[in-house]
Amino acid sequence: MPFIGDLFKGDDEKVSAGLGDIETANTSGKVLSPILGALLASWYWFVPFWFIPFFCLISFLLVLFLVEKPEEDEDAPTISEFLKNVRKIFKQDGRWLYTVFIIGCVIMFLLFGVLFYLSDTLENKYTIDGVAKGGLLAIPLLFLSSSSFIAGKKIGKDKGRMKFCVVTGMIMLSLSFIGLWWNHSFYFLFIFLSFGGIGIGMALPALDALITEGIESEECGTISSFYNSMRFIGVALGPPVFAALMSNASWLIFILSAFCGIISLFLVLFNVDAKKSEEEKNLGTV
Repeated sequence: MPFIGDLFKGDDEKVSAGLGDIETANTSGKVLSPILGALLASWYWFVPFWFIPFFCLISFLLVLFLVEKPEEDEDAPTISEFLKNVRKIFKQDGRWLYTVFIIGCVIMFLLFGVLFYLSDTLENKYTIDGVAKGGLLAIPLLFLSSSSFIAGKKIGKDKGRMKFCVVTGMIMLSLSFIGLWWNHSFYFLFIFLSFGGIGIGMALPALDALITEGIESEECGTISSFYNSMRFIGVALGPPVFAALMSNASWLIFILSAFCGIISLFLVLFNVDAKKSEEEKNLGTV
């Protein structure tokens, strides 16, 4: 995220579009992962692990030869100056930053939790396994990826659009779990999860852009690392929490998920102020 901001410094349109592309590529990996993993595991169960360093090597070579280093090199601040600046950022912008951190965590928690639920349901309830299960798991992720790509292209540098995308995304995500509570038969399961995937796809690039556009300083990388750490906490918590709920009362999954989505929605509505950015932009043109 901060690297995209550095590469396109001064061009907010390219920054938001680049963030959308990053989220799309990220989700595309999630789409391909269960399919490719199932294909590789069909040979031997350990074959997917052999391919991890192979894919890492490809990524390393792509970055090494295709990503140009920014021309301007600036001296890094001292540790004391760095910590002082970080504290200042959280003091000034902590309200909306903490909101973005929480929502990023909630989205990843719900996404990976519901993917675990879907995988278990397909295998144990519908006896679908292997490549077929991987293909079905990819359906909601495909909607997520497409939505993320479009949202990243449309957001631009308008924080009003960013907030709109996050609000709309959380509404769609909450409604999808309310729908699943009502009916989670086979076809409705994919309809509602795909609908929620579109909402997640709208929200993720907007959350990324809020940080890169809202933190215009050398500390953007550190703030982004906090945000990504919160996302991975959600990734780690999702499957075990959903597994615990599934072993007791599976209907609680949809209630908990809808509740998390609604709470996140209200956090965005009251803590992320899009008007502030417009005022700052107007002052800059005076």
